[in-house]
Amino acid sequence: MQIKKVETGYLKENCYVISIDDACLVIDPGDDFDKIKNIIGNKKVLAVLITHYHFDHIGALNDVVKEYNPIVIDYKNDKDQIIGPFKFEIIDTKGHKEDSVSYYFKKDKIMFVGDFLFKKAIGRCDLKGGNVNDMIKSIEKIKKYDKDIVIYPGHGSSTTLERELNENLYLKGELYE
Repeated sequence: MQIKKVETGYLKENCYVISIDDACLVIDPGDDFDKIKNIIGNKKVLAVLITHYHFDHIGALNDVVKEYNPIVIDYKNDKDQIIGPFKFEIIDTKGHKEDSVSYYFKKDKIMFVGDFLFKKAIGRCDLKGGNVNDMIKSIEKIKKYDKDIVIYPGHGSSTTLERELNENLYLKGELYE
């Protein structure tokens, strides 16, 4: 699987285009449709995966849907999905927002987490739809996954679950006990 990241908008949101052969998925088309379209190239867009509905993660969603007519996957979908050559699990990771989900591609050991988890941080819970108790439950849930998963957040650089378990004070439980 090939993963390409493009930073979009003034908040530098990470939009990902993941592809296998000539098929791709777009994750969180935040803004700057032309930049996203350039990354997609000639690939067939099978679906758009939305981690949550904050403006900086969906600013170019309508443009992508209009241009490519993909299906849209979000918190309302079933937990396991197979779309073309892509197989992934949808994990409820509420806390930053009530509709937050993460996408886990077990075979490739990669997870796209939106604003749920960042390198040495977590998403804010004080915005509309955020909930600290839901965030704590989501953190406890994510700790049960394979430690060598690569985490792709909605902002900033990628990390691993193991690194976050060792270095992220929120995952270590030191800030909410």
